[in-house]
This record gives sequence, C-alpha cells and structure tokens, in this order.
Amino acid sequence: MSGLVVVMAAVLGLVVGSFLNVVAHRVPAGLSVVRPASRCPGCGNGIAKRDNVPVLSWLALRGACRHCRMPISARYPLIEAGTAVAFAVAVLPFAADLDRAVDVRTLLATTLEVVAFLYLAAISIALAAIDLDVKRLPNAIVLPAYAVGPALLGPVALLRGDLVPLGTAAAGAGAAFLLYFTLWFFKPGGMGLGDVKLAGVLGLFLGFLGVPQLVVGVAAGFLLGGVFGALLLVTRRSSRSSAIPFGPWMLLGAWVGVLAGQPVAAGYLRLVGLS
Repeated sequence: MSGLVVVMAAVLGLVVGSFLNVVAHRVPAGLSVVRPASRCPGCGNGIAKRDNVPVLSWLALRGACRHCRMPISARYPLIEAGTAVAFAVAVLPFAADLDRAVDVRTLLATTLEVVAFLYLAAISIALAAIDLDVKRLPNAIVLPAYAVGPALLGPVALLRGDLVPLGTAAAGAGAAFLLYFTLWFFKPGGMGLGDVKLAGVLGLFLGFLGVPQLVVGVAAGFLLGGVFGALLLVTRRSSRSSAIPFGPWMLLGAWVGVLAGQPVAAGYLRLVGLS
C-alpha cells in the first residue's frame, strides 16, 4: 500500500507543481491565482490544455511557445518535477503508519497527517521559489498556514486520543517565532519579518512531530544557511553586506527535521555521550 501512496503523491505533486508555478509568479505581484487564465507573455495566446500537461508539454514544445516560439523558462518543469519528488518524499515518514492502520480511525488520522505535510511541502516549494526571486515571503502564503496547520493536525491528535503533540506544536511555534524575532530585533537587516513569521509555521509542524524534529529542523536551517553564506563569501560571489534569501534554507532545514530529526538527534546524543 505504501508504494502506491508514494506514486499517487508524486502524480499529485506534478499537478500541484503546475499550480505552484502560477502562485510563484502571481502572488508576489498581488495578482489573482485563479483569473485570468494563463497566457503567453509574448503573443498573448491562451495556454491550451494540451500545452499545460506538467513537464511533458514543456518537453514536447521544446521549451517555447507553440505560437510565437518565445522561450519558456526551464523553471516551470523543474518546479513541477521538484514538487512531484517533494510530495513523494513527504509521505515516506508516514508510509509505515498507513500500512499498520488496522481501523478507520487510525487510517483517517494518518491520512490527515499526510495531507498536512503535503500542504507544508507545497508551500515550501512556493515560498522558496518566491524568496529566491524577490527576497520576500508573502503573508498571503505564510499566514494562512497558522490556521491550516492546526485545522489538519488538531483532528489527528483527537483521533489518536493524544493531545501532547498539540502542546509541542504550540510550544514549537512560539519558541521558533520568538527565536527568530529576537534575532530580527537585535540584528536589524540580518533577516526579515517574513522569516520570523515563517519560523512560527515551521515550529508548529515540527513541534507536532516531536521535540527532536523541532530542534534538528531549526538547527539545520541555520547550519545550511550558514554554510551557503560562507561558500558565497569564500568564492567572492557575495559580501558580508549582501542580502541572501534565508527562507529556502529554513524550509530545507525543516524538512531535514521532518525526515531525519529523530535519528539525527539520537545520533548526536550518542556522540556527546548523553545517550
């Protein structure tokens, strides 16, 4: 069953990835993601359904508009394929629980948990793309996650009869938000308020999984971002005053916590002799 779920998640990711391309393009500009329908910016012709199949259409058209041959950025199929991979990977931590589900209650709880983390994967892709493009993390994507997360994860805890994850989720959201707010407050320009607001969202999802996932996820974001910044300085591709988008590293670090937080934390504790 778990293998089928991974394949289904990947297919869903292709479709969602196509929509995320629209989100990444329109949300920073303050445009509707629903209307108008997508058009070629070169000739103005609408995108036909046959030319809107994720990845395959871009390959069939050889990366250019069917009508005017204006080049279509390779970012479009990359986001579609990347979302498919992200969705497939996102369900892996929950695959065993799906296989072990012995009643409808347990199956429903795990399914809702999967949906919650697929949602996190989707906004992770969109936010990373936008932050790399315009160095912003739009409220229109970040703030709704404060409601969507509890709306999906709350019933999971209730169905399982265990409310502790809700407590750690709330604590994780508060702790991560406070940490980033403190850094923003005492070091203006080091990061933006968008990073602070995103930290609360990531803390919520990581905290729901557990304290090890929370600690590893937050720490990994700083570590990855720091290593990337250091590499840019060493290769002289940036200076100490250069603005480097930190959102993508926060998101990547969070997914390290989701996927490997427990074993990484356990391994670290053994390494320092605390376990």
